[in-house]
Amino acid sequence: MFALVLGAVRARTAQVLTILVLAALATAIVAAGPWYGFAAAGRAAGTNLAGAESTERVVTVRQSIDTQGKPQAALDRFATGVRAGLRVELREPVVGLTVPLTVRQGANTLAMPMAYREGFCDRVRLEGRCPARSGEVAISQEAATRLGLAPGDTVEMRSSNFNVPLMARVVASYTLADPAGVYWSATHFRAESGLSPAFTPVDTFTARQLWGITAAYDGELPAALIRGDGGYDLAGELAQADARLGTNQLRFATAARPLLETIARDRSTILSGVLTAGVQMLLLTWFAVGLAGWYTLRDRRADAALLKLRGVARSGMLRLAWGQHLIPLLCGVVIGAAAGYLLAVALTGPVTVTADRQQALVWSAGAVAALLLGCMIVLAVVETVVLARPVSSLLQRAVTGRGDWRSALADVLLLVVAAAVLYQARAGGPAEGLAPAASALAALALALLVARVLSRAAGRAGGAALRSGRLRFGLTALQISRSAGTDRVFMLVVVAVALFITSFAGWRAEQTARADRSAAEMGAVRVLTVEGANRTALLHAVRQADPGGREAMAAVVSRDIAQRVLEVDTARLAALATWRPEYGAVAALPAAMAADTRPSPPVVTGDRLTARVSRDGAEPVALNLLLQHEATGNRVIAAFGTLAAGAQTVAAPLTGCDAAPGCRIVRWEVTSPPDESGRAKAPPAGAAVTVREVTQSGSDAPVLDSAALGDVARWRAGTAGAAMDVTAGDGALHLVGDENTTNLKQISGEAWAADAPVPLPVVLAGAAMADWHYEDPALQAYGSPVPVRLTGTVTALPVVGRSGLMVDLDAVRRLAAEAEPAGEFQVWLAPGARSGLVADLTAAGLTVTGDETVTDRADRLGAQGPAAVVRFALLTGTAALLLAAAVLAVAAAVDRRSVSARLTALRLQGLPVRVAVATGYAGTATLIIAGLLCGLLATVLAAGLTGSAVPAFTDGWQVLAAPSALPPVAVLVATLAAFLLVGLVGWLSLLPMIRSLRETGR
Repeated sequence: MFALVLGAVRARTAQVLTILVLAALATAIVAAGPWYGFAAAGRAAGTNLAGAESTERVVTVRQSIDTQGKPQAALDRFATGVRAGLRVELREPVVGLTVPLTVRQGANTLAMPMAYREGFCDRVRLEGRCPARSGEVAISQEAATRLGLAPGDTVEMRSSNFNVPLMARVVASYTLADPAGVYWSATHFRAESGLSPAFTPVDTFTARQLWGITAAYDGELPAALIRGDGGYDLAGELAQADARLGTNQLRFATAARPLLETIARDRSTILSGVLTAGVQMLLLTWFAVGLAGWYTLRDRRADAALLKLRGVARSGMLRLAWGQHLIPLLCGVVIGAAAGYLLAVALTGPVTVTADRQQALVWSAGAVAALLLGCMIVLAVVETVVLARPVSSLLQRAVTGRGDWRSALADVLLLVVAAAVLYQARAGGPAEGLAPAASALAALALALLVARVLSRAAGRAGGAALRSGRLRFGLTALQISRSAGTDRVFMLVVVAVALFITSFAGWRAEQTARADRSAAEMGAVRVLTVEGANRTALLHAVRQADPGGREAMAAVVSRDIAQRVLEVDTARLAALATWRPEYGAVAALPAAMAADTRPSPPVVTGDRLTARVSRDGAEPVALNLLLQHEATGNRVIAAFGTLAAGAQTVAAPLTGCDAAPGCRIVRWEVTSPPDESGRAKAPPAGAAVTVREVTQSGSDAPVLDSAALGDVARWRAGTAGAAMDVTAGDGALHLVGDENTTNLKQISGEAWAADAPVPLPVVLAGAAMADWHYEDPALQAYGSPVPVRLTGTVTALPVVGRSGLMVDLDAVRRLAAEAEPAGEFQVWLAPGARSGLVADLTAAGLTVTGDETVTDRADRLGAQGPAAVVRFALLTGTAALLLAAAVLAVAAAVDRRSVSARLTALRLQGLPVRVAVATGYAGTATLIIAGLLCGLLATVLAAGLTGSAVPAFTDGWQVLAAPSALPPVAVLVATLAAFLLVGLVGWLSLLPMIRSLRETGR
């Protein structure tokens, strides 16, 4: 038997190679699926983890403790209890503590907690030395600027529970070395309101004012646990840890749960999507192999008849037939399995997790085994059906069609299944159940109907055409109607074309969706994340590096209560931003700012200011003028001291305004005279001061003359508490304290330079905050409340999405003045920005910590589940088209001999060679063109019936409307590609017959 099998294999090399190629191609795809799926899931998890904010990787446990003057012992007990209850090994856990305290800034009280944290000095840049003794503190650079403190000074800090202040000695100011890092992700060690904490050694907390602490234990979750390597359920473990810690009054908090859910969804999306595509490929392969086996069986019909005449049993003939198929199938499976693994590695890299690697191996082996076993069963069924026929039927040269009831029943069942799946996809969504296979099943249903209609119509039209003398059309129609198996080849072509067009169009649409999202999230084609001292320094550095305003724009992403705020340099917005119709008119905010321009007083560059003032009230008051350097943003105070009654000329020294471009005037401040400790309180009732002129050293022109001081449009009162009455007239500025101060906790003595529009123009995306419905709209994040007015409401904005605000950065930094709320500093770059621009920004004082393009972000999104599934679907769609082309080649090659014989006979009877050649081409060409058109129609119908759309992003991002799942250009390209491939295969298959017909005609 083995020798007979080998002989049969050698005798039919073409048939064997056909089965081998089909098996190798299909095996490569189904074998690659599990390797691709698990590797893509691991890559998606790694990408999600790398793109997550540091707060999403951190666990925090806190507890309120009374230390009884023994802070270190209390911290040790706390840390031991946390580790016992948490039971999750964290990376680099850190213990710290905080106590809420306040400090005075002029007449205002600001929150500035006292804090201790392990490793603090290693995570900051210090100007001074690290605090090492009890009572020594390091304060933030912002606090040092706003409070006017330097190393060596003493700061008075107060607790709400004690009347006795705590005196601390400042030994350094600090700036965060890595503000986006894990160490600083704990918000309780950052400025939540007021000033950043003052850090001190743990021994300082022995002071009685500091016994009531909030202890904190922070640590980063290991990447392997977040990814869920080996099936580890981190979400479940954290839930149990929360319950255990809660029994000991330990407050557990983490923002990791959304990240864990995203990773789990990505994994499920990828594995289920790859499984769906793999099952489709298996079914299509079994059908293609069975069809190829049925066609190649025609050459073995005579052998089967001969074996029957010799008395060979049906089982023996089946073993011989199986043997002929088993050899190419096994060879194809071996080649395809190796190629599939290499293909998966090339597409998405190796599977790095051991447990996933073992699962991938098992699933890949199972898929290959299922393919091999299914092919053998299908071929056995085909062989059995044919071998069951009598010898007379096997010896017939013509093959009968497939018109029995079994075929009709199979077609009806397929139509029922297709209709059920289409209904499910329409009712439940294009991603539920068997809905992802809706396109293939719609194509199958349409192909069944069209094949039945086409076969009957071709038979009747062919006879009529021959009777009327239209030989070319008549012969072609009869060839289609009488060729057994043509309907099944047609169905395969239709399904393969539909899968290929759907997958190609979906891949292109998914790319577009990622590109649109990336541009919307970034705002520009390239964005630098930078560190700068403040908003003023950021704006000055960008304008200095790009004075023309065509290559770079400063931007800050901040937050006001529940809404994100995008602060942009509106003068450069149109030139730098990637704008979409959803954002409204790009000129809306710049136009609003331009329509409300305010004159700015001259900058101050001297080292001394002189003012002509008068104190009009009975109570003594102190007068200060606050300035801000226009390049560094540093706060400079001109303290004119306590004013005497009546008119007088007072002077104040200045330090820090002589460097270009100088300082701008921010506000006047009237307070009570400082006490012995230097503290100043709110102005007394009835305080009144008139300012008539301000001059600076080294200049004859006044800084503020009677025109500037007497123009009320140049000055405004404060927006918090009981504001001063600010009036202007007779060439002077009048500042009078508000008499209505009853029950008001905050009394303001400020008069601000009105060099920015108030209310501030803003563009709003989405719904306004709930508070705006009951009181005047205002932003709370910039020190004093900033009133705003809406210049437009849009559906979305760059960066902030469907819920947020866009404001002018220059106006914000003027209104906020020395207040510096947290935010992410960015520089948006134009597509053609010169290569040296980054170096110029660095030279201007910015530190570049991140550099990302729209392409970079789109590539990162491409590692998520939907993108990975779409890519694998394109791979299977391409393989399906290749399978269909191979089966078409087999069918054309098998039919070629009978068609050639008929056409040659007709040639001898006088049929023109032109008609014979056209008829030889027309049958296969008609099959190909009809299959392409039907496949295209099935794709469009499936999309319309199921409402198919581009797969949603794993994290649920829906700021912009998703693009069409069938982009017209992509559909056209895919259709042309399918036509070229299938048409080329068909042409090459018919070429020998066409040459023979042409030679016969000579």
